[in-house]
Amino acid sequence: MKLKALMFATATLLSAASPVMTQQAQSRADWAGQGQLFVGTCYQPVDRSPEQIKLDIAYMKQAGLTVVRMGDLSWDYFEPREGQFTFEAFDSVIAQMHAAGIKVILDIGGSPAPLWLHQTYPGVTLVREDGTKLYPAERYMDDITDPDYRRLLHRFADRLTQRYGNHPAVIAIGYNNEIGNGYMSFSEPVRQRFISWLKVKYDDLSAVNKAWATQRWSRTLTDWDQIRIPSVSGVGPNERYLDMRRFWSDASIDILNDLEALRKKNAPTKPAISNLFSDSARRGFDYLATYRQYTTHGAFGYYAGNPIAGAFETMMMKGAMSSPVWFNEFQAGNFGFYGEKGRSRMLGYFGLLNGGQGMLAWTFNSHLGGEEQIIFGLIDHDDTASWKLEEWGTISREFQTMQTLGFPREINPEIAVSYSWESRQAASREAEGIRLNKYYTTPYRDHKFNAFGPLYNDNIDVAVINIAHEDLSRYKLLVIAGEYLMDKASTDAVRKYVSDGGTVIMTALSAKVNENNQFYNTPLPGNLSDIFGLKTREFYHNPQPLTGTINGIDFKTTINHYEILEPSTAEVMARFSNIEGAPPVVTVNRFGKGKAIYVATHAQPAVLQPLYRQLYQELGIEAGPVTPEGVYARVVDGRTLYVNTSRKPVEINIDGRRKGLLTGENWNDKLQLGINGVDILE
Repeated sequence: MKLKALMFATATLLSAASPVMTQQAQSRADWAGQGQLFVGTCYQPVDRSPEQIKLDIAYMKQAGLTVVRMGDLSWDYFEPREGQFTFEAFDSVIAQMHAAGIKVILDIGGSPAPLWLHQTYPGVTLVREDGTKLYPAERYMDDITDPDYRRLLHRFADRLTQRYGNHPAVIAIGYNNEIGNGYMSFSEPVRQRFISWLKVKYDDLSAVNKAWATQRWSRTLTDWDQIRIPSVSGVGPNERYLDMRRFWSDASIDILNDLEALRKKNAPTKPAISNLFSDSARRGFDYLATYRQYTTHGAFGYYAGNPIAGAFETMMMKGAMSSPVWFNEFQAGNFGFYGEKGRSRMLGYFGLLNGGQGMLAWTFNSHLGGEEQIIFGLIDHDDTASWKLEEWGTISREFQTMQTLGFPREINPEIAVSYSWESRQAASREAEGIRLNKYYTTPYRDHKFNAFGPLYNDNIDVAVINIAHEDLSRYKLLVIAGEYLMDKASTDAVRKYVSDGGTVIMTALSAKVNENNQFYNTPLPGNLSDIFGLKTREFYHNPQPLTGTINGIDFKTTINHYEILEPSTAEVMARFSNIEGAPPVVTVNRFGKGKAIYVATHAQPAVLQPLYRQLYQELGIEAGPVTPEGVYARVVDGRTLYVNTSRKPVEINIDGRRKGLLTGENWNDKLQLGINGVDILE
């Protein structure tokens, strides 16, 4: 009865759908699936009986879903005991998916490790800072530096990709779901591995002592064995804490490179599309410095609460790659949240706007037990299809049309915002005796969102990159917002970029500490004072909003911290109007063939938006369509896609008479979109 009801609902939807355009999607052999759009779901057959699997696949096929992601979090499904591989159940599942025309992203479920691995090889079990063992009660509670874990993961991944890597249903391989969201361990073997890592990095103890400033307060190292693993949340200097985070970052990257080598060996024609959660505060790793080593398409789980954060995270996972982004997990429901009609569809189009190619619902069936039993998927707990499956079927059908209209869109941003995992670690530490948040008062990611938002609200594509690892010459404008740590590679990149004719904007709290997480002993901004033609020493907080005028536009701040700028060769572009002496709020300095602009406040839209708009014409940057707040638009192949992310109906000014390909409406001078409304106009 459930399947018959689904087939009836699907037939009704198909009859109401707009006719598919006769154009063909552009083929891209270097993109997953030749570049077509995919709509599907995350699916874990380990939770389902053979009968349920058949019903689930029938649901998927009838709804028109085109891809599933399987294998994640399921190591012992394939290897229930050490060396005993049981692939028969998955053989059947993948064969049924293939017969139904559903493609598969094969995820290597290397985390969490099975309990048999913890029992046989206790070195993989975590150890707390106090020395007690931590039973693996939750996923990802594994010591990923343990050699037995690494050895057995390699064998498992090799066997899995040998068996399925060239299966005709498989279009991509994924690695260790949310590897960045794991835990750090503080065991004695980890300490020894940390010391070995330090020996490679620094070669001798004198270099460690210098980098860690151990002369302070009688902490000079005279023997390698004196080194302990720094505390995460407790006491201890910042320098060694950052190295500890780097050590764990390298551990994740080493695993990803090992898995990538296996993909190239066993499935060389299948791209790597992985849900990595690299920016997790729990462990994380330096994705933007290394992603090209193990990534073909940027991918992540889309759970953003607001569009600016969602767009920023999308562009961060894309980096400087031309390939489109995949949303390997995409919110359909959530913890204690059944869903919102029309929201997934709208966000799917928002993903297309940002260069998305595939979206996979998390999750297909609502789980009866386990850690996420109150996340509500496309299928309810009693195996009844919810309205969400119907909505995702609608998205899939509409995306078949969208792929004939220039989607997935290739993005070539002319503006980049800097992002550094190391800088975030340095700026975000909360520990007794450190009190960094008394100085770096605005959270690191808020600096980035506040710099990115005004550009994105002007409907301009913006890259998010690590400036030390990219070719900056491709960008007309570089924005460095609150980049607390800037190493020599970063400052050298900025110097070359400006010398060669680039324009850079830097905001307060940037380039304060060097690669060792020590304050620069040069005039600030460190190693860049001559580029910006100034130095800054004093910093204050005003009890009232800061005010002034930029490009004829009055501003009033919401973040009232500021630095006192002392120009040497820089010229003043704008001044504060309510601070004694009217100190500069914005300066510009010509250096080489380019310009370096310094903003005295923390990054925030009130200050940056008028500054950006002053620069657009000068730099040859074209803003996108003018839209109300919360509405975003891009022009693709002469058509304009509009997405209303706001929680209210909107009216948008358009030029003349335009045809809405999604709504079927003819719009004259005004486009009207309801809550979660979308349309593409030709």
